[in-house]
Amino acid sequence: MSDQNDRPADLWAGIDDLWTWLDGNRPLDGGEGLLLRMLKLSEEVGEVAEAVIGATGQNPRKGVTHTWDDVQGELCDVVITALVALRTLTPDTQEVFTRHLARVMERSLGPSAVVHPQDLPTPRGVGEVR
Repeated sequence: MSDQNDRPADLWAGIDDLWTWLDGNRPLDGGEGLLLRMLKLSEEVGEVAEAVIGATGQNPRKGVTHTWDDVQGELCDVVITALVALRTLTPDTQEVFTRHLARVMERSLGPSAVVHPQDLPTPRGVGEVR
């Protein structure tokens, strides 16, 4: 996705923008609004299932009704909805997600798969030679 200047869209800024828009247009406040925001994720997952069934023609009455591009789009909707739901719970969305991803990667791929922030080289100062 690109903006009018042909630069790639910033994931985290986009999530913040969507959250701000949704928060300003929510029909319900408080705990009920929060629960409904979380339930939206289930709706999106159901749309992935519908697209997979449609792409594989598993409903004999309907036949092939979707493409694998449709499935990709629905999966993107799931990711966006999940990140907006996470943003609803914390303004530190990127940090929370990044820390969790590092834990999952370490658990699944081993410690060598994760670059921890403390292991990154410090940036060079202007004119500094290494």
